[in-house]
Amino acid sequence: MKYTKESYKKVVDEHTPKNKMFKNCILAFIFGGTICTIGEIVKNIFISFFAVPKDDAIVMSSIFLIALSAILTGFGVYDNLGKYGGAGTIVPITGFANSVVSPALEFKKEGYILGTAANIFKLAGPVLLFGYFASFCVGILSLLFK
Repeated sequence: MKYTKESYKKVVDEHTPKNKMFKNCILAFIFGGTICTIGEIVKNIFISFFAVPKDDAIVMSSIFLIALSAILTGFGVYDNLGKYGGAGTIVPITGFANSVVSPALEFKKEGYILGTAANIFKLAGPVLLFGYFASFCVGILSLLFK
């Protein structure tokens, strides 16, 4: 069977997945915004009900979100949220906690040392390394151009 340019383009268009970028952006905005809103609510609860100073409440709400995402990752809930929320579940601090807990759970059957400890930063390690290196470079540039 011989294809012309038009018939080939028609076959390609039929089998090419449709672009869902707008839908993905909206879902990421909703999920990421919801996570951040939960963090703000928890912070305000610490300030209002427990009389925690604002600076301490910010730290405590971050710790709460990290613990919550670690627990939800352990039960497999956070990964399901990630399927729908996409980048909205990756960007906040909860996504970083998920990237640390997931490999720890995946490799725990290999033991605590060679499994969990050796692979816990498999996903988060490059992010940490780049963050440290970028901070170092910005610090040097700031020192040179001050």
